[in-house]
Amino acid sequence: MASRATPAPSPVRFTVQPRCVPRKKAARRLHLSLAEFASVEPRLRARGFPTPDPDTGHYDLKAIDLWMDRQINLTEPSRMHDARECAFNLIDKL
Repeated sequence: MASRATPAPSPVRFTVQPRCVPRKKAARRLHLSLAEFASVEPRLRARGFPTPDPDTGHYDLKAIDLWMDRQINLTEPSRMHDARECAFNLIDKL
């Protein structure tokens, strides 16, 4: 029986960009200090700012970016809303 050599690790390494980040980095995404973020967070949430994950406490950067885009009307209305409206229309027809 021949022994197998352990394969060498690949020299190619990929940088993984985090999607979910701690509170401090979520604040930085808005160009705020942690203290500034804490003081305005209730008002941001009242305007639909994403809440942190209940288990990790981390904020989703894509959700933050989408929220910022919506603040200045850069995105189309939610397709989820469109799908829900379509479903209600079908139910009404039944």
